[in-house]
Amino acid sequence: MKLKLALAILLSTTTLVASAGPIEDQIKTRQSAYSFMGWNSAKIKAQVADKPETYNKEQVITAANVIAAIANSGLGSLYGPGTDQGIGWKKTALKPEFFEKQDEAKKLATDFNREANEFAKVAATGSVTEIKDKFGKLSESCKSCHQSFRIREQH
Repeated sequence: MKLKLALAILLSTTTLVASAGPIEDQIKTRQSAYSFMGWNSAKIKAQVADKPETYNKEQVITAANVIAAIANSGLGSLYGPGTDQGIGWKKTALKPEFFEKQDEAKKLATDFNREANEFAKVAATGSVTEIKDKFGKLSESCKSCHQSFRIREQH
């Protein structure tokens, strides 16, 4: 719980500073948050889907709390005008349509926040099967936003 609170405070502070800063800083902060969230998601996936025999309840709870903290940190303020065209750590993957479809973007963000918070609760109290099912719903909320507003990386 202390980790979740500390991370939320850190990200909220970073978010406030970044939203007042240049486009590149907003993009870097946003990319860093999603990268850290992805790393934690991969730990959960490995333990509840890919290799359930490696399941470690405390690690999954910690990773779930990190995801919820990031979801609740105010990421929306890192989507300032022009952040669909800049470069952070790498070129942004935000589609310009994000700014044209704000109602849809807000709905997807709200859905993601809800799923992240619910997932953290299930991770703390649920069985591996329940955690896996709820993680699937969280992942779907991520994919929904990616499909609408993220440019697929070309490899």
